[in-house]
Amino acid sequence: MTADLRFAPATGIGSLPGGDAREAARTATGSFEDFPFLPELPARGPGADMIGRTAGMLVELYARVEPSGWRIGDRPGRDTKRARSWLGEDLDALEEFTQGYEGQLKVQAVGPWTLAATLELRNGEVALSDPGACRDLAGSLAEGLRLHLEEVRRRIPGAQIVLQLDEPSLIGVLRGQVRSASGYRTHRAVDRQVVEAGLRDVVGVHAGGPVVVHSCAPDVPFALLRRAGAAAVSFDFSLLTERDDDAIGEAVEGGTRLFAGVVPGTDTALSDPAGSVMGVRTLWRRLGLHPGLLAEAVTVTPSCGLAGASPEYARKALAHCAQAARSLADNPE
Repeated sequence: MTADLRFAPATGIGSLPGGDAREAARTATGSFEDFPFLPELPARGPGADMIGRTAGMLVELYARVEPSGWRIGDRPGRDTKRARSWLGEDLDALEEFTQGYEGQLKVQAVGPWTLAATLELRNGEVALSDPGACRDLAGSLAEGLRLHLEEVRRRIPGAQIVLQLDEPSLIGVLRGQVRSASGYRTHRAVDRQVVEAGLRDVVGVHAGGPVVVHSCAPDVPFALLRRAGAAAVSFDFSLLTERDDDAIGEAVEGGTRLFAGVVPGTDTALSDPAGSVMGVRTLWRRLGLHPGLLAEAVTVTPSCGLAGASPEYARKALAHCAQAARSLADNPE
């Protein structure tokens, strides 16, 4: 991805509260006129959650809901059909509210390592326990995403599609912290080169388009994600420590965009927009980066998805992101 790639100043992460696809699409497109996103509505139940939605995209692999979670099965059942139906409903609604739209549009899916750390095999252990299953899962996901992106392009031909891969379990995979089915042990850490290669294969499916990798966990591996081809890294800004400074500085100087999650994802009193991005300005000064780079390098987002927020707060949080981004551009110092 080229270093001069520009992203719009603000967008959402993905999930919203409630179950009304049209209302969610109206909110996502109305809040960000130049960077709307395809909403996810997990309150509708299994299949609308992030794992279920992505499982429904898989090609020649199918998943069903068991008491312990999502498990890979032999054939598409009602859970797969429900997931695909809800995705179609969400795409219908987004298409309605993006007639004639030309600009960036973000769609989200779970990345290969979080999927491997969550989807169970027939024996009840997660796919992460089997390297061959991990490869098969990544291949199926890549093909499913390719088809999904084609569908979005067909429906919204003027959109410049940005693909976001959600990887909240990535650090657990790298550190050997993903628990076994029994809960008494953890699965072995996956080699960083294997993780990087697996991500690169899935990132590569969006040929010619930018990919954002999102994680709202601490210690986001910025350098690994950059090497895997991510054009941007999305993270919870409140979880950063000074240990992250070098990696962030290198990312910015290398042309990687930062999707800074500065607005809380659950109901809380919001500060003024300028206050929400004060920490970003402080980080910039600490790193010795030029203030003029701020608007070029940072996209403002909520810290994570908004599924756990009230509908009123979710709307306010998205509007707050747009206002905070304007404040950052107008007053970078």
